Amino acid sequence: MSKLQKQIRTLVGRYFDLPSDVVLDLPRITTIGSVHFYIENHTGLLHFSDREIKIQYKQGHVRIRGKELVVKTMLKEELLLEGELQSVEFFPDS
Repeated sequence: MSKLQKQIRTLVGRYFDLPSDVVLDLPRITTIGSVHFYIENHTGLLHFSDREIKIQYKQGHVRIRGKELVVKTMLKEELLLEGELQSVEFFPDS
């Protein structure tokens, strides 16, 4: 997505009071404490182990690190994880 497209999407989102994750195609990550994580708006699972999960989204990927990580539910654009969350890192595509 070009810089101009991002600016236009941001302006339209602000004008219509739309959430940023919808306008900019960003993942929405909801945590319940440090044991449940709900990820929306992803495009696929890149890597999974009991200590690290990498999730693709349209503009990059997210790395989640923890202990005893388990995928409880996986749908087309939604993912429910359980385990002990230690860190979440975003890696945008260049």
